[in-house]
Amino acid sequence: MPLPFRDHRQDPAAWAQELDISREAVDLYLSSEVVDLHIDSFLWTRQIGYDLRKRHGAGLGGAWLSQVDLPRVREAQLAGAMWSITTNPFRNEARRAEVFFENLARLRDILESCTDDVALARNLAEYRAARAAGKHAAFLVVQGGNALDAEGALDRLPEGQILRVTVVHLTNSSLGATSSPFARGAGGLTERGRDFVRKLDEKRIFVDLAHVERRGFFDAVAVHDRELPLLVTHTGVSGVFRHWRHLDDDQIRAVADTGGAIGIMCQSQMLGDRTWAGRSETVVRHMEHVIAVGGEDACSFGSDWDGLIVGPRDMRTCLELPRLVQRMLDRKWPEARVRKVLGENFLRTLRDLRG
Repeated sequence: MPLPFRDHRQDPAAWAQELDISREAVDLYLSSEVVDLHIDSFLWTRQIGYDLRKRHGAGLGGAWLSQVDLPRVREAQLAGAMWSITTNPFRNEARRAEVFFENLARLRDILESCTDDVALARNLAEYRAARAAGKHAAFLVVQGGNALDAEGALDRLPEGQILRVTVVHLTNSSLGATSSPFARGAGGLTERGRDFVRKLDEKRIFVDLAHVERRGFFDAVAVHDRELPLLVTHTGVSGVFRHWRHLDDDQIRAVADTGGAIGIMCQSQMLGDRTWAGRSETVVRHMEHVIAVGGEDACSFGSDWDGLIVGPRDMRTCLELPRLVQRMLDRKWPEARVRKVLGENFLRTLRDLRG
C-alpha cells in the first residue's frame, strides 16, 4: 500500500511559501539528488515501538525524536538515505552479533513492506533504478563495528547488503577507542580494529570514521586501501567550532585525498549554536570549511536525525531541508556546488566503491 504523503512537486511555489524561502531554492532542491548519509530513526522502533511507516508529529518539543519517518521522507523528496542499525555495546560479543542480524532482518522487513515507495539499494545502479521508478533508495548501514566484531560475524553478512560500517561509536570496543570524552581509552585502533578495516575494504563496505578517536582515525587511514573512498558520515569540523566529535583540517584532507566524503550533521550544540536555538546557516558554515580545506568534492550531508539530537530550529525535520538550500544560495553558492553537497559527491563515492 502506498505511503501517504503530499507531493510538493505538484505545487513547488506553495512549498516555497510555506517554508518562507525562494522558489529558486525549492526548484533547485527538487531537481537535485538529495541523499542523507545518516538517519538513526530505526533505533526507536526497537526501543519505543516508533513506526517508520506512520506519519508522526513534531516530537518532544519539536526537537528530540520524530524527526524522520517514511511518509515524511517521501514528502521531503529525499532521494536516498543510509538507514542505520545502531549497536548496544553492553551486550556480550556473541549476543551482539545475533541481535544485529535480527535487527537487520527487521529493518529490511519494514522497508520491503513499502515497495510502492522504497527500494533497497546496494550500489549506484540500484540507486538509479530506484530513482527511475520514483522511489526512495534505502541503504542499510551499521553504527558501531562491535556489532560485527565476533569471530566470523563479518563473513555472515549477505553479499553487498551492508553499505557502510561506523568502526566505533560512543564506547570503546575490541576495535579501538571512541572520541567521546566519557569513554576515553588508550587511543588508536587495536590490531583487531586494523584487521576489521582491511576486511571492510575487501568486502567493498565503506569504512566510516565518524566517532573514532583521532589516533584511531589515522590508524585506519594507514591500513585503508588507498584506491577506495573513506567516509565520515555525520560530523562537524573544528575549524568552525571545537568539539570532541569533530574533524580537524588534517582529518578533512585525509578523507578528501581518498576521494571520500564528509557528511555534516544537524546537532546544533555540537556545531556551536545554543542547543534550542540552532540555525541551518551554521550547518552550511561547517560545510564551507570542509570545502575550503578539502575541496567541493569532499562535502556531503549526514543529518543524524533521531539520533537523540536537537537540530536547527528552522530545520527540525526532513520536511524543512529546502531551507538548507536557501542558506547556500544566500551565501552565493553556485548551483553545481549545491548539487554536489546534496548528493552528487556521495553518489560518486558509491560508484568508486561498488560501481
